[in-house]
Amino acid sequence: MKKETDYSKKKVDKLARKYSKLANEINVTRDNNLSTQTIIFNLSESLANPNRLKEVELSHNPLSYIDSVKGNTTSGLMISSGLGGGTANMEYMTLTGLPVSNFSPTIATAYTQVVPESERTLTINEYFKKSTAIHPYNGSFYSRKAVYQKFGFQRFMYLGSKYKIKHKIKIGTNPYLSDEMAYQNTLDVINNYKDGQFINLVTMQNHLPYSDYYDNSSDYQASGDMDDGEKYNISNYSAGLSYTDKAVQKFIEQIDKINKPITLVFYGDHLPGIYSNVDENSLEARETDYFIYSNKYARLHGAKNLKHVKYVSPIDFIALTAEQTNSKVSPYYALLTEIQKELPTIKVYAYNNGKKPVFVDKKGKTVKYEQLTKKQKQLYNDLKLVQYDLTTGNQYLYRTKFFEIG
Repeated sequence: MKKETDYSKKKVDKLARKYSKLANEINVTRDNNLSTQTIIFNLSESLANPNRLKEVELSHNPLSYIDSVKGNTTSGLMISSGLGGGTANMEYMTLTGLPVSNFSPTIATAYTQVVPESERTLTINEYFKKSTAIHPYNGSFYSRKAVYQKFGFQRFMYLGSKYKIKHKIKIGTNPYLSDEMAYQNTLDVINNYKDGQFINLVTMQNHLPYSDYYDNSSDYQASGDMDDGEKYNISNYSAGLSYTDKAVQKFIEQIDKINKPITLVFYGDHLPGIYSNVDENSLEARETDYFIYSNKYARLHGAKNLKHVKYVSPIDFIALTAEQTNSKVSPYYALLTEIQKELPTIKVYAYNNGKKPVFVDKKGKTVKYEQLTKKQKQLYNDLKLVQYDLTTGNQYLYRTKFFEIG
């Protein structure tokens, strides 16, 4: 990040005190602790409903169950920093609460360029006694082995790891393990530990390329101004989404039968790079589906379904999860909570060293920094100062109680 001109220990300490006070105010109304919950952040590879694109029409909706879940719990659209790629940046933002758009445009992947240079990186899993990362594929991409270790995950389950991926079924001729198998392996982790834990699940089923893997692709005929090759890709991709839809339904039915509080944060990381007519800088090219679902036990013990939140950035999931599970927050998470409530959603694909940031309001309209209120500008600048201190500066915040949940 570019040097913050007024960066100092005194300013950082003042910011820590400011949000410590806000955290105390928030926590008066919160009864639960994150550490007692089972929280799953589920990045669903390349998941975004093609039905939303004005250039595409499908004969059937491949995500009918997920759409029904979205109608009954916290849900909406997540703004992705990538199109056709950039998975690890979405992971970085959801786990840290820091937007990649505040970094220099030369930072293509925070996992390989920012994390190794940082003495320490605080991630949500550190609030749990047990945390596991699951990726039913090769574990070496994006330096995940080293990154997850630095993030404090006790276990990283991938193909070939010492922590075995036991369930390994594929669908049709798809070379990747199915999402249903990803959830079966996740259930094993949930059931093998009685207390609260954090799970970061990254699926692979819907990764490129999109070939004739499935026997139901004819159910998802694509039409629009595109050639036959593109229609073929979209149909096969949509058939894969339909299997994800069924797997999510089965997983939710399974976690609803478990007598401990479980909350699933489900989100697509980016659109697949198969659409020729979509402007990559348009909002619709960056909108993926997300929802946050708390199981029956969690809802009986304080978790609540929040209202529809149409647009979120990946950095908003921590605050929304804490709010939905009625969990107390640290001063840092109090800042993220205030940002989620008061600031228009950050366009995380507008890279400019954090200068002249752009946002999206509830109607999907672009909002420039100059158009923000004084309070909104202050919130954004506070987040930028935190991010600078943690990634580029002297990490003064680690010497304060900024990350402690009181």
